[in-house]
Amino acid sequence: MSQKLAVTEDTPEPKARVRFGVRHSLILLALVWTAQVLPIVSLLAGNAQSAIAIHFHTTQIAWFGLLGVLIGTFVMPFVVKAAGMYGKRRTMIVISVLGLVGDVIAALAPNYATLLVGRAVAGLYVPIAALSYSIARDVFPRHLVGPASGLMGGGLGLVGLGGPFLSGWVIDDYGFRGALWFMAIATVFSLILLIAVVPESPVREERARMDWLGGALLGGGLTAMVYAIGQGAEWGWTSGKLFTYLGAGVLAVIAFAVFESRVANPLFPLSMLSQRRVWTVLLATAVVAAAVYSVGTVTQLLALMPKIPGLSAGLGWSATKSAVVSSPVSVLIIAVAVVTGVLARRIDARFLLGTAAVFAATGFAIGSQLHHSASDIIIVGLVAGIGTGMTASIVPIMIIGTVPPEEQALANGAQSMVQGVVQAVVIQLTFVVMAKGGTVLKGTQFYGDSGFSHGFWFAAGCVALGGLLILLIPKVKRLDEAEVGQAATA
Repeated sequence: MSQKLAVTEDTPEPKARVRFGVRHSLILLALVWTAQVLPIVSLLAGNAQSAIAIHFHTTQIAWFGLLGVLIGTFVMPFVVKAAGMYGKRRTMIVISVLGLVGDVIAALAPNYATLLVGRAVAGLYVPIAALSYSIARDVFPRHLVGPASGLMGGGLGLVGLGGPFLSGWVIDDYGFRGALWFMAIATVFSLILLIAVVPESPVREERARMDWLGGALLGGGLTAMVYAIGQGAEWGWTSGKLFTYLGAGVLAVIAFAVFESRVANPLFPLSMLSQRRVWTVLLATAVVAAAVYSVGTVTQLLALMPKIPGLSAGLGWSATKSAVVSSPVSVLIIAVAVVTGVLARRIDARFLLGTAAVFAATGFAIGSQLHHSASDIIIVGLVAGIGTGMTASIVPIMIIGTVPPEEQALANGAQSMVQGVVQAVVIQLTFVVMAKGGTVLKGTQFYGDSGFSHGFWFAAGCVALGGLLILLIPKVKRLDEAEVGQAATA
């Protein structure tokens, strides 16, 4: 793919003191908030889903969380391409406005179908995180790029610590409608910060025609496959309808690969994605991270669904109690993420990702047996939390060690896209395995104890699969060996 990037030559420069100043501090605040809005929204959505399922009497609550991920995955290549051609800040503002429209539609929705429409439109905001990390290396002086990126990543830990209490207060006092409106408010704040303090990136690609056909083939194919997996239990796992959707999806993805190899300006350069050091890192990190983050579907439903003997094996907690129980784990995740970032300067990232997978899989396996009280959940969290913290820290570091600076945004976008697809599939299958032994009453799906056990076992198996995929990865540069710094002069 033809690109015109302003790249700073790798020349020695005197060490500068890490001091942000007022202007750069405001830019950092804006980018930290923008990058972490999605985790906040995901937390609110996860804690609100049980109330939404009961209110709207739906057995299709999986789509409440999945639609945004799916739409975000679909538009990711288009957004990354547009950001390169027209400017990252401008593109971030556009998708923020579209995401706000979706948030408002969802908050005002009179029925579940309209709510899903709003969530789908809000999914256009999903690529904002990848662009936030990418623009940081363009708008900060060279000596501040590393510290800024680290602080942006550390924001995930703060969300994990404070987010549950925030969602508990909003949901317990204002219900799921309050959670939906808070999502809109968070997007408004992000939009204001982007417009007010974030400068435009000087990095540009050569303007070219957008590869609409390639994007439609990729997005349509992936959507068809994920939808088929989500409907497998209802259609039957051997039904012709299921195989028709799966077959059509596979053919569309194959057609995308063929088409992209011949088009002059592909959305993603297959020459980069075909390199073993790239595709193995994308695949392994996507599977491990998707499985680790998807287990929240199990734990949130377990904590917040009502406890009704013979019908529902949920713990029946309030969102605030759930926050209190999870707070020690959140502190652990922050500490582990920081330590992992330090270790990555000296230790092979493959080993760190493998260690993360071992802790996460072990914790989820324990959770399949221990999930009946607050002490059980804390024990599970203390083991799995080590894996979660290590995963959150090491995934972006592995991308840095895999590609040169000029390909960082493309690699981040590709990793987010692959992880989004895997996460959508894992979440869909999680609901399928949890429904085994469950009961549908008045249109609402309730889950039995065996369903929650199946959910934890499934998560453990997916993480273990990701751990095995790490064996395919060739040696990755350590963080102190990788080429880092701005993509453009400042």
